[in-house]
Amino acid sequence: MRKHGPRNLQLISRKTGIPGPTVYSRVSKLESQGLLRTWISPDYSKIGLQRAVVLLAPRAGLDQLTLRALKIPGFWLWVTRCLGECNGYFSLHAIPSANRQDFEQYLDQIVASGIASSYRIFWLEETHTPYFNFDYYSTEGKTWKFDWHGWLKDLTGQGGPRVSKAQSLSSRSFDKRDLLILKEMMKDARTKLSDMGKLLELTLPAVKYRFDDLLQRGFIHEYIVGILPYAPEISDLFEVRLDFTSEKSLRSGETVLAGLPFLNTYSPVRNSNSISARVYLPRGEMSNLLTLLSALVREHVLSSFSYLLLDPITIQAQTFHYKNYNDGLGWHYDNREYLKSLQDALSIYEKGHAEPINFQLAPGRERSVDQIALR
Repeated sequence: MRKHGPRNLQLISRKTGIPGPTVYSRVSKLESQGLLRTWISPDYSKIGLQRAVVLLAPRAGLDQLTLRALKIPGFWLWVTRCLGECNGYFSLHAIPSANRQDFEQYLDQIVASGIASSYRIFWLEETHTPYFNFDYYSTEGKTWKFDWHGWLKDLTGQGGPRVSKAQSLSSRSFDKRDLLILKEMMKDARTKLSDMGKLLELTLPAVKYRFDDLLQRGFIHEYIVGILPYAPEISDLFEVRLDFTSEKSLRSGETVLAGLPFLNTYSPVRNSNSISARVYLPRGEMSNLLTLLSALVREHVLSSFSYLLLDPITIQAQTFHYKNYNDGLGWHYDNREYLKSLQDALSIYEKGHAEPINFQLAPGRERSVDQIALR
């Protein structure tokens, strides 16, 4: 499913040699039990967007206002509370390529207005989502092996070529209907084309042509098969930044990182020898990860590293801001509009009409990192 796409189970049957009815029944069972979810990651550069990580530290008592401020432009993808290097919010955004400076000016204004005390922003290249490496899992003992000494040896040795690919520009254009197809596939990569046809008011052959064309032209960066290899109640979610000492170290490290069984996603940071990596790890193994990273600094593979603890219960997610795209005009981004909305939100707060406090889900109703509903 990861290699050939999750929609065509008949193709999966042929490729694996597993009978078709068995493939359908097993996939249906995994989905019904909430153990399997599939979606796509679009190639953001091809649709004119660039992704950025923002670490925003709110002023005391202004957490909800800070969260509101992060969302005002509408180009956010993911936001959650975090602890560590930044005690506040970790957020991921997909900003129109022509408006990077405008977005940074907007963040400057959040701080200048007194809502937040500081922020940091890192512009990212495309994200890679390695499939969890089950070579480290024993089906007999039903246990995972964490080979920290082996990984240290691999990371301090010579690696292969860099995994990430250079960004390529689309040779043909796209339109709002193409974006809607990508949006629906981000929510569920097994969405039926007939259902998308109803949404787009297109015939099934027309939708299939568009989907196949998007796939052929590389607008679908990768298929993602979402699973949780470790139980959520004993695991934690982190965002780890790795600053390599050189491009050579980065290339070697990236090759090894892609095979680690606890790496969720990773993205090279633009114009640097750094990687931002999402790590999902059993709680008892975190000290070993820090020991590994410290050893890599001593071995001059890394110049530094930092990490944030992310709170899965507070994760909010949505697809890219497709509503702000118009055929012929492109992406609409208006800082004056966003700054006015920011000032209005601040005025409402200062008048004592802040939004009511929303506490998190009660114990026993936690959501896993793969059960976040997208709009």
